[in-house]
Amino acid sequence: MDHHAHPSIITKALDTLRAGGLILYPTDTIWGIGCDATNPEAIERVYQLKGRDKGKSLIVLLDSENRLPGYVQEVPEMAYQLIEYTERPLTIVYSGAKNLAPNLLAEDGSIGIRVVQQHPFCTPLLQRFRKPIVSTSANLSGQSAPRNFSEVSQEIRDSVDYVVEFGQDDPHEGMASIVMKLEPGGKFSFIRK
Repeated sequence: MDHHAHPSIITKALDTLRAGGLILYPTDTIWGIGCDATNPEAIERVYQLKGRDKGKSLIVLLDSENRLPGYVQEVPEMAYQLIEYTERPLTIVYSGAKNLAPNLLAEDGSIGIRVVQQHPFCTPLLQRFRKPIVSTSANLSGQSAPRNFSEVSQEIRDSVDYVVEFGQDDPHEGMASIVMKLEPGGKFSFIRK
């Protein structure tokens, strides 16, 4: 999957996101349901589609750690080192989210953000969208997460506005990211390893 997604596919995904729609797309981990992370109506649709408890927040993707200060009140210095040195996709939960849809955040105001290291679809999409994009596993709540496109249920495929035409035949089994919580003081704990 080292070839890049065709620009027309990225444009279709961008048009869908800008219209408040949902996309089904390949990420740096597993196939995800995505929408504009600043659009509360789109996020509401994601929760309804998944049948997901709103107490559980969704995560968002960014294309660069330089964008973190736009969405986190106080980015711990350690975050930049963790992102730079991680070998595996790493989602960091930060307290004090800002400039994101309120219904996206956890009850304590925290948000999980993953900076995507060079991905043939997500990277150009995020660069052109210039806003964070929600990514939540493409399954109904309680079902197991799909490791590749062939495992995504028909119900999910039919419920989104655009199924990204890239990476669907990639048999590679994606792995969920590491998730860690990082406090402003630098204290951290692992939520998922």
